[in-house]
Amino acid sequence: MPNIKSAIKRVKTSDERRAHNATVKSTMRTAVKTAENALAGDNKDAAKEALLKAGTKLDKAASKGLIHKNAAARKKSRLAKRLNSLNA
Repeated sequence: MPNIKSAIKRVKTSDERRAHNATVKSTMRTAVKTAENALAGDNKDAAKEALLKAGTKLDKAASKGLIHKNAAARKKSRLAKRLNSLNA
């Protein structure tokens, strides 16, 4: 543990940020898995709703720098592609 006051504060704030980032990333992953499960089923309305939620969570994580913006776009695109194939 550091002795300098600013270093102590830095450790504390970095622990808080790490915990917050973990929760945001976890909810993002859960939303994506929910969307994938909905796409595996036959209910198109539920799949569309889950896709919108997953897209929001992916965008939020990308804006905070938890994942790269291109990775978020790629995941959203793949989910939308599956939804469109379900509709066709």
